[in-house]
Amino acid sequence: MAKTRPGLSAAKPKPGKKDLDMYTIRGTSKIVRVGDCVLMRPSDTGKPPYVARIEKIEADSRNNVKVRVRWYYRPEESLGGRRQFHGAKELFLSDHYDVQSAHTIEGKCIVHSFKNYTKLENVGAEDYYCRFEYKAATGAFTPDRVAVYCKCEMPYNPDDLMVQCEGCKDWYHPACVGVTIEETKKLDHFMCSECSEDDVKRSQNGFHASPVSDTKGTALMAALRYAILLLVASLIASFAEERAIYLVLMEGEAVAFHSNIQLQHGRKFDPQSEASKVHAKKLVDSHDQVLQSTLETGSYNKLYSFKHVINGFAVHTTPSQAKKLKQASGVKLVERDRRTKLMTTYTPQVLGLPQLWTQPGGDRNAGEGIVMGFVDTGIDPWHPSFASYGLANPFTSVISNFSGACQAGPQFPAFSCNGKIVSARFFADGAQASAPLNATVDILSPFDVVGHGSHVASTAAGNNGVPVVVNNFYYGRASGIAPRARIAVYKAVYPTIGTLTDVVAAIDQAVSDGVDILTLSIGPDEPPQDTVTFLSVFDIAMLFARRAGIFVVQAAGNQGPGPSTVVSYSPWAVSAAASRTDRRYPASLILGNGLNVTGVGLTAPTIGNGSLLYRLVLAKDALNFNGRFPRTAEYVEECQFPEALDPNVVRGSIVICTFSAGFNNGTSTLTAIIDTARILGFMGFVLVANPNYGDFIAQSIPFSVSGTLIPKVADSKIVSQYYEQQTLRDARGFVRQFNARAAIGDGRVASFGAQSPIVSRFSSRGPDFIDINRNPADVLKPDILAPGHEIWAAWSPRSVLDPILNGYNFALLSGTSMATPHIAGIAALIKQKNPSWTPSMIASAISTTATKFSNNGDIIMAEGFEVGSLYPSTHFDSGAGFVNPSRAMDPGLVLPSEFEDYISFLCSMPNIDRFAIRAATGVWCGQSFGHPANLNLPSVTISALRGSLTVRRSFKNVAAKSETYPHREPKT
Repeated sequence: MAKTRPGLSAAKPKPGKKDLDMYTIRGTSKIVRVGDCVLMRPSDTGKPPYVARIEKIEADSRNNVKVRVRWYYRPEESLGGRRQFHGAKELFLSDHYDVQSAHTIEGKCIVHSFKNYTKLENVGAEDYYCRFEYKAATGAFTPDRVAVYCKCEMPYNPDDLMVQCEGCKDWYHPACVGVTIEETKKLDHFMCSECSEDDVKRSQNGFHASPVSDTKGTALMAALRYAILLLVASLIASFAEERAIYLVLMEGEAVAFHSNIQLQHGRKFDPQSEASKVHAKKLVDSHDQVLQSTLETGSYNKLYSFKHVINGFAVHTTPSQAKKLKQASGVKLVERDRRTKLMTTYTPQVLGLPQLWTQPGGDRNAGEGIVMGFVDTGIDPWHPSFASYGLANPFTSVISNFSGACQAGPQFPAFSCNGKIVSARFFADGAQASAPLNATVDILSPFDVVGHGSHVASTAAGNNGVPVVVNNFYYGRASGIAPRARIAVYKAVYPTIGTLTDVVAAIDQAVSDGVDILTLSIGPDEPPQDTVTFLSVFDIAMLFARRAGIFVVQAAGNQGPGPSTVVSYSPWAVSAAASRTDRRYPASLILGNGLNVTGVGLTAPTIGNGSLLYRLVLAKDALNFNGRFPRTAEYVEECQFPEALDPNVVRGSIVICTFSAGFNNGTSTLTAIIDTARILGFMGFVLVANPNYGDFIAQSIPFSVSGTLIPKVADSKIVSQYYEQQTLRDARGFVRQFNARAAIGDGRVASFGAQSPIVSRFSSRGPDFIDINRNPADVLKPDILAPGHEIWAAWSPRSVLDPILNGYNFALLSGTSMATPHIAGIAALIKQKNPSWTPSMIASAISTTATKFSNNGDIIMAEGFEVGSLYPSTHFDSGAGFVNPSRAMDPGLVLPSEFEDYISFLCSMPNIDRFAIRAATGVWCGQSFGHPANLNLPSVTISALRGSLTVRRSFKNVAAKSETYPHREPKT
C-alpha cells in the first residue's frame, strides 16, 4: 500500500472560479507560475516541507486562491521505503494530484534532471532531482529499474558523482571506468563498453562517432577510457542491472517421485531414508553445478534448492544472467518471481458440523490424525485456539507418516510446537533478496505478527469452544472445522513483502514433511507474464503436491465481482469462493425524533443504551477556528486530526464525520477517527455516506469507542435532514445552538435468519483463463462456495498491518482467505473418515454434494458492483455451489482424476505448446483427451462450443451399498 500524506485530499471544483497566471507567495515578493515547483507547508510541523509542481492557479468569487498541484514523493514515502541507491535530495514525481490553499506555499524550489543535478557546482537547499515517476496507488515506478551496483560491486550512491551511459542509461563510479571526478565533470558524452563497442570498431576503420578534441590530454584520456571499458564489458553488463529472483526448473525427478524411492501407502515418501538423502544431495549438487558453470562468479545468489516435490532452484541474479540460464544444459524453465498477497464462532453451525461431530468422539475426535499445512504469515503459538489440551485430553494418535521440525526464533521458542502445533518453519530468503526487511515487524521466525495466518489456521483446525472476547464483550465460542487436526506452519509471507519463491519453498518442504492438507489462503498478485497460467512454477508445485497425495485448496481471490478475476487457475487445486452467512450484526443511530437509522460496527452503546440522548454535532460545525491547519476534507469533515476540532464543542457529543475525499482515495482511516474521538472525549462518532461519493462498503469491525458507520446515502440524508432541522445558524451559516440529539445503539449482538448464502461482492469470479490476455479455459473456477464473510477466528495482537485490530486476540474478517480454511477443514474430516481416498476423490465429494439453493429455497444470490445489489448467481460466481460437509462424507459416487489425467488435459489444450508442457512437468505428451473438457472433473466447462460436443465422465462407487442413479434427459 502506498503511503500518502495526512491532511491532503482532492477537492471538488466549485462554480465561479477564474484561472490566474501567477501568485505571489504570502509574506514574500516571490512569484510562482504554472509549471513551477514549490515547497508546501505540512500539517505536522516536525516534517520537512512537501514538494509539488503547480498545475493550475485559480481564485474563487471571494478571491481565495487555490493551486492544483502534482506531488513529489520522497523515497521514504514510497512502497519499500528509502534504499541505498536513493539520494538525499531525490524525489519521485507521483500520480497524486491535489488542490490546496495557495497560502500553504512556503517557497520555490527546483527539481532538476539527475544529469543536470550532477553538474551543479553548489547544491542549495532548494535543489532536488527526479529520476522516476511513481504510481502512488500501486507502488510502480517508471522506469522500472535502476543500476544498484557498479562493476566494483559497491552500491550505487547518487549522492556521489556518477557517470551515466547515454546508450543504456546505466550509472558508474568514475574510478571504475578509468576517469577522475574532475574529468567526469568535463565529459559532455559517455558511452559504456557495450554501447560504444560499435563506435570503437568504426574508429579503428577510420570512422568517428563524434569530433575528436584537439587537446592532447583529452584524446589520451578518451583512448585510455575506451580500452579500460572494453576489458570490463562483461562485468559491467552483469552489475549494471537490477537483480531479481528467478525460479528455475531442472530435468530429472524430484525425491518424491524418483524411481528408486518407494512411496508409502501409495503417496508419501520417507525423506529421511538413505535413498532419499542420496538423491536429494544429487539434485542440490546439480543445481550448484549449473549455476557455477553458467553464471559469472559474484553475479548470483542461490536462495533455495527445490528437491522434494519439484526439481529446481531459486536464484537472485540479473536479467542477462537469467537469459544464460535458459540456455544451460538441464534447465527446463526459467520464470521471474511474482509477489504474493493475502487473499469461527458461528460457521460450524452454518455448515451443520455439530451434528457431524456426533459420531464417536464428537468434537474431541474431529480431524484426529490429520496434519494440515498452512503456508501463510505464521502463527501465534500463545493463542488458546492452538493450546495443547493437556493430560485431560492428550493427543494420543501417533502420526507415523509426518516428520516436521520446530524452528525456534524471536517470539517463538522451541516448545511452541506443543502437540497441537506439530511443526513450524519459516522461509524468508526470497523476501530478504527482494526488499530491505523491517526487523521490528518482519520477524524471522514462525511467529505471526500480522494475524492472517493465525486466523486461517484456527478457522480450519483451531481448538473447540474457545471464548471470543473483544473489548470486554463476549461474542460466543470459536471452533475450527476440524478441531483435533494437527497444525504444521510454513511462514512465507511478511509484512513488508511476500514472494512466490518463499511460497514454493514452503510447498516443497510441506510435501516432504508429509502434510495431508495444504491450505493456501495466499496467492500471486497477477497472472504469469510469459507462460500460461497452468504452467507457472507455482501451479506446477501444486500439481506435484497433488501427485504426492496432498489435497491442495487455494483462495479464489478478492477482486470480484468482475468476470475472470480469479487468481486460482488449475484443476488440481480446489478454489474457494466466499459467501455471507445468515448472521448479521445490526447497529443503529437513534435520533431525537425517534427514528432509528441502520448502521454498521461492533460497538458498545453510548451510556444509557439508547435511553439517554447526547448532543449531535457535525464535524465541520465544530472546527477550531484558531487552529492552523489546511481546510481539507480530512481536517474539516473526516475527523482525522484532533487539532482541527474545538474540544469544547465535541467533548461529550456524538460527532458526525463525513465520508469524503480522504476516504475515497484511501488516505483517511477509521483508526484516525477513533483516535480523535478518544483524545477529544467524544461520546461517540458516526461516519456517514456523502452524496458526492455515493454509498460505501462497510464491514463489521470492533470499535474501542462508541461509533457506527452509515454507508448508505439514503440513510445519511435522514441524519442530515434531522440535524439541520434542529440546528440554529446565524446569517453567516455559523451554528448558534446545537439542538439535535442522538444515541448509538449496541452493535455487538448478532441476529440470525438473513438470506444466505450470498456470494460476497469481493469474491473473485470466473470464467477461468489460460494467460495474461484472459483467454478462457475449459475449467470451472471457482470450484466451491464456503463461508468467508465476517468470520470470527484467532488473531495476533501485534496486528502490524491492521492498526484498528491491534491488541485483539480475535478478529471478524472477510475474504476468500476465510473461505479457504473452511474447505480445508472439511477435507480433513473427509480424509479422516475415508483415509484411502485420493485428493481428487475428496474434491469430487465436496463438489457433487454442494447445494445451489439458499436457505429460502431460491437460487443462491450474488452481490454485484452496486452496493447492496443482488443477482442470481451462476457457476462462475459460486462454482458447484455452497459446500455441504454432511453430504460430502457419503457422496455415493466420485469422479477421480490423477496426475496422468492432468497431463492429458494439458496436452488437449490447443493453445499450449507441447514443449512447454514437457519443460514444466517433465512429461512428454503421450495421450490427449481430444478436448480439455474431457478431464474427469465433477463439472463440465466448454469455453467455445461450436455445434455439439460429446464429453465423457468416469465414476467410482464409494458407497457402502449398491445404489441406483436414474438417467434424466435434459429439458429442451
